[in-house]
Amino acid sequence: MSLAPIILFVYNRPEHTRKTLEALADNFLADVSILYVYADGPKKDADESMVESLNNTRRIIKERQWCKEVVIIESEINKGLADSIVEGVTSVINKHGKAIILEDDIVTTSGFLKYMNDALNLYEEDKEVMHISGYLPTTMGQEKLSETFFLRYMNCWGWATWKDRWSHLSTDSESLYQTAISLPDIAELDFKGALNPRILEQLDNNRKGIMKTWAVKWYLSIFIQKGLCLYPHKSLVNNIGFDGSGENCGVYIHGAKVFSNEMRVVKTPIIESKQALKYMKDFFKYGSAPTYKTILQTDYPSLHQFLYRIYKLFKR
Repeated sequence: MSLAPIILFVYNRPEHTRKTLEALADNFLADVSILYVYADGPKKDADESMVESLNNTRRIIKERQWCKEVVIIESEINKGLADSIVEGVTSVINKHGKAIILEDDIVTTSGFLKYMNDALNLYEEDKEVMHISGYLPTTMGQEKLSETFFLRYMNCWGWATWKDRWSHLSTDSESLYQTAISLPDIAELDFKGALNPRILEQLDNNRKGIMKTWAVKWYLSIFIQKGLCLYPHKSLVNNIGFDGSGENCGVYIHGAKVFSNEMRVVKTPIIESKQALKYMKDFFKYGSAPTYKTILQTDYPSLHQFLYRIYKLFKR
């Protein structure tokens, strides 16, 4: 089996980085894989505490041989996550033809690398498959999903792709926006309003200079190409970054509660799964599967949502 290199992007979160690297090192295939670590530089206005966190992060990535081979690329300047990811993925993928990508808050299960490599090898010649996702949120109906399935929706919490698919990435926010608003199936872009914030809203903020992100551009690049993304029926990653420590995220409960240490990847019809599409719409509309505790603790925006969750709880 041809193994894909792993790319990890880090900045100034030492403890998140340590957990991510320790989990990665525990993966089957880690000891025969190459890892590229991109460490972004300090901002011009970084205070002493920020610089210390950055330096501690750089110390951690050098602590041990996390994979068979570790290549560290340290930037003297602050590029920001968006530019770092686009530049880093492009550089590595041009050299190796494919790559598995992580950020410093993505803790993987032990079967993550095998799932990614199996999927990359299995669908290498199927050009409509543009992205492999390692994450799936938890909500009702998960047990009914196929072992793996396809969606047009892209998620970047532990993902992989190939050089020829990555070549479709457009970083031109204005051009992407104009193309997107002319799409006949534009309503499907964010599950007919279930996804929040809206994809076009994020892109509009990028073109106006309010935000500088990369994932929304990859999402739209795939969507415009009518590409598909492969998903596992149980998540192989846990995002530990929604604790207020990240540059681009606040505090958020993202809903991954069911994980897998082993995911079998077999060839499946390359069409979007209607069952999985409904599953994701339900997640973005109603959130994670409720428990008695979450029903009592959650501040619901409407009586309808509150009653819906109680109904679903007792219907399971």
